[in-house]
Amino acid sequence: MATLATFFKRSDAGAADAGRRAVVRAESDPFRLRALPNDDIYLFSKRIDNSRIVRQQDPAARGECWSVVAAAAIVLLLFGSVIAPHVGSVLAGYKLEALKQERQTLLDQRRELAVREAALLSPNRLHELAKEQNLTNPAADQVIHLENQAREGNFAKVQSPAGSATVDGVR
Repeated sequence: MATLATFFKRSDAGAADAGRRAVVRAESDPFRLRALPNDDIYLFSKRIDNSRIVRQQDPAARGECWSVVAAAAIVLLLFGSVIAPHVGSVLAGYKLEALKQERQTLLDQRRELAVREAALLSPNRLHELAKEQNLTNPAADQVIHLENQAREGNFAKVQSPAGSATVDGVR
């Protein structure tokens, strides 16, 4: 033991060297730092080769390993069952917000289509289209009012021998 021998060496020469040490310290450089504690200790590390050693199987270690795995699985299952409702509610919130945005988009599209439909079906536009296509108002004798014909009972669909449908025998 190197440290113990160094300790005994110091204690033997302690009384004789006390006077000499005081003189040496006074003559030495005043700016020199003192030595670090345990600076005179030398540690030797011996290399150990364990490459030829074969590890023996521990029969209890395998059971312990599986019990730790089972315990971890149970803890994970319990943690998952505790956190699953919260995760589900968060995902449902995201889906709800996406559906709200989709509903708002569809309402905006519906409003745009209603405005376009109103513009297309306006009487002024229809009158202009009729003028472009040379459409005229029908004469009074060309108009058949279906309500009067249905009350009288003479409005019926008659099949002609040629296969075309006629109304009241008129083609």
